[in-house]
Amino acid sequence: MAQKKIHCDCLDTIKPVRDTLDVINGKWKVPIIISVGVGNDRFTDIQESIPGISPKVLAKELKDLEQHKLLRRIIIDEYPVKISYQLEEYADTLTPLIYALKDWGINHRKKVTEK
Repeated sequence: MAQKKIHCDCLDTIKPVRDTLDVINGKWKVPIIISVGVGNDRFTDIQESIPGISPKVLAKELKDLEQHKLLRRIIIDEYPVKISYQLEEYADTLTPLIYALKDWGINHRKKVTEK
């Protein structure tokens, strides 16, 4: 009986963590969220602020973030048409997670580089 409870408790944590990672996983999604969050709203600005990201990958990741309601694509109907990106209010819920990841990364780098 105790084994079943431990198993259920573990799954209660694993499932929502897996859901979170499914949304923000990969090399580029969090950097894109950070870039747009600091004010890079045009495609080229976002691309230039993230070293190594290709236009094709950026376009795909922007669409994914839009589907997950973290990002809004804004079409400005002028000539030429302008497209910008803005974080949805919902993306603010990721801020504590991003800062926690930043702090952990800083501490981890110190840990593995200390002698």
